[in-house]
Amino acid sequence: MNTFDTQYQEAIRLIMENGVEERHERTGTTTRALPGVTFQIDMEEGFPLLTLRKIPIKLFVAEQIWFVTGEKQTEGFLREFTKIWDDFAEEDGTISTAYGYRWRHHFGRDQLMELVWHLQEEPTSRQGVVVTWDPNDDGLTAPKKKNVPCPFTYVVNIIGGRLNLHNVVRSNDMMLGCPHDAAGFALLGYLLAQKLGVRPGIYTHSISHAHVYGDHFEHAFELLSHEHDHPAVKLDLPPHSFDRALKSDKNLVQEIYEILASQYRPCESKLGRMKIAL
Repeated sequence: MNTFDTQYQEAIRLIMENGVEERHERTGTTTRALPGVTFQIDMEEGFPLLTLRKIPIKLFVAEQIWFVTGEKQTEGFLREFTKIWDDFAEEDGTISTAYGYRWRHHFGRDQLMELVWHLQEEPTSRQGVVVTWDPNDDGLTAPKKKNVPCPFTYVVNIIGGRLNLHNVVRSNDMMLGCPHDAAGFALLGYLLAQKLGVRPGIYTHSISHAHVYGDHFEHAFELLSHEHDHPAVKLDLPPHSFDRALKSDKNLVQEIYEILASQYRPCESKLGRMKIAL
């Protein structure tokens, strides 16, 4: 079993055994939840692609490349690979809280590219912070909207010639969102490491509110019964992947997908697909 499988399965076990069960006002659904759940993965030892259940690889790869482009329009790139953002889109097909748009345009500066330039000039910096959450527009008493960022900030640093990325998530649906987000943001870590000419380091995924929806309880218990000893998936990115992502290179999605899919041997569920709780 790979390292992410081990940590993830233990987190699900703790939530199902010790989590507080309550009804969530916004969704009207039951959850079991715990605060302060963290995973830490050495990206050189393996890519955090969950094998305890099947994860749609092309979906998170395309989504992360879309984030890097800074686009908020789903047509033209993202919808060729997935329609999961359609429920959050405005009538014109844009996502007002699209993560990549927030990173590259929303605050009047290109945080992502400034991160690259900053670490090129000052690789020992501890100020490599990228923020997605807008305190003027998100959460608290602001008007309700279709979507607010769940991964709301990440910090990138280089220690000992290795790039580390700490992703901070305010809320994670553990059965669907967490494995997807961990794989996607780890991919961002790989892209940045390659661009900066350093090795991938530690990916940390910290969740303030980790929950399993009631509709997914049966799937969670089934996952806890799975044993899988497939070795960790290795990711050796195609050359110039970050620059190609900036250019919305659709071929890059397929190339990264093939590298990961050729090694991927996930467990199959007998319960069918889980539905998304919005």
